[in-house]
Amino acid sequence: MNLAQKLSSKNFFVFNLVLIGAIFGFSLAFLSFSCSTPANKTAHAQTSGASALAAPASALAVAESLQITFRSVADTALPSVVELKTVSVQRRQMPQYDGIPWEFFFGPPEGGPNRGQEREFRSQGLGSGIIVRQNQDTYYVLTNHHVVNEANEISVATYDGKEFSATLVGKDERKDLAMVAFKSADTFPLAALGDSDAVKVGDWAIAVGNPMGYMSSVTMGIISAVGRTGGPGGNINDFIQTDTSINQGNSGGALVNIQGEVIGINTWISSRTGGGSMGLGFAIPVNNVKRSIDEFISSGQTSYGWLGVALLDLDKESAQALKLEGTRGALASQIFLDSPAQRGGIQPGDFITHLNGKEVRGTTPLTLAVGELKPGEQARLRLIRDGQSQELTVRIEARSDAVAGQNRKLWPGVYVMPLTDTIRSNLNLDKNARGVIAAQITNESPAHIIGLQREDRITGINGEPVGGIESFYRILREKTGKELYFEVVRGNSTLETLKYKK
Repeated sequence: MNLAQKLSSKNFFVFNLVLIGAIFGFSLAFLSFSCSTPANKTAHAQTSGASALAAPASALAVAESLQITFRSVADTALPSVVELKTVSVQRRQMPQYDGIPWEFFFGPPEGGPNRGQEREFRSQGLGSGIIVRQNQDTYYVLTNHHVVNEANEISVATYDGKEFSATLVGKDERKDLAMVAFKSADTFPLAALGDSDAVKVGDWAIAVGNPMGYMSSVTMGIISAVGRTGGPGGNINDFIQTDTSINQGNSGGALVNIQGEVIGINTWISSRTGGGSMGLGFAIPVNNVKRSIDEFISSGQTSYGWLGVALLDLDKESAQALKLEGTRGALASQIFLDSPAQRGGIQPGDFITHLNGKEVRGTTPLTLAVGELKPGEQARLRLIRDGQSQELTVRIEARSDAVAGQNRKLWPGVYVMPLTDTIRSNLNLDKNARGVIAAQITNESPAHIIGLQREDRITGINGEPVGGIESFYRILREKTGKELYFEVVRGNSTLETLKYKK
């Protein structure tokens, strides 16, 4: 069959018909797939996106409710927290440039006086404060003592961006508190003060202030601990600890709870990064400052009750030696002569466990509790002496720095430590060596006057042998009514101190 016959044959016609149909069907299918694929892909993406973003309705409702709560806290707290700007002015004498004819060649320092004369230096500071009181057009702002202590000029910047000149009303270094005041015809909200005694570990905590100069900042965390002690500068507060981000400039600002109430005054941070936040921030409990607010406004200063004891938290070895392991309280290691404590019958070595029926949890809580008592109030003290519990009543007096600083009246003027295995080893002492170690001598105290020295091993008091810390305090109470002297071992020598006559 020739080519023409093949092309016109029935078989070829059928083949072409099938081939054309296949091509047409494939093209139609491809076209249909190409048109439908973007829509399908889009629908698939939307379905996936909806699946990724969707959360259980109950969980989303909780999250949104919490977000609304934090917004409400910020709206409530921010307007009552201000920024404090301070300027400290110091005058220093210009260098003399001895031996160098500085001014002959260069003239006096630019903008300053001639050599040997004084020049003014100005340094700026920054902190936060809380508006807590109003009296007509005067607003009172609570802050930290260290924020305004050295300030010659103080200004207050409010949440709405206005700035006012402020004056110092009062300050209290022991609690690191201060108050300033500014005048304005505008209306500013006062902070709502909460109850810091109700704060629990795990509670929400929100810090409001001006960290690093970023005004009106809010950070959030939780309460990490309560009752922390050991603040800088001898601060006597029992601090609230929080992991809320607190930085320089937050000092004096508010730590608020989930209701927007102030529960603490942000005061210091523990940091190894030059002042950056490490989640260790500390705030003064607001209950510690409520009385101070009224006293600042009425008199410009705060008052404290005074017991007249030098308190000590016992270490493990001392607690064991005094048979006080596991007992909470504070040791009255020394007392002030002619003080409320002495007149009330408290003696060195007494371990105070309760004040007015409330358990004492250490020296700082006891110091705070006594400080809150008013002069003339009766304090009921439960204490342990020679292993026996007893109660005494003491009439509290007003504390004054002058009286509290009279070291001559601090009896006996020495802090002692028991002889531990470590101390015996360091001093090359026999395991049977007895006595106590004079760990610290207070200048101008009776112990210092009669010649007792640090690291002396006290082996006797007024001729009575001292076996350990328990007998040290017992003999001190019973045998020193008229005079006091110590038998000590100092180096390789055994000697007696001078005698102190009461």
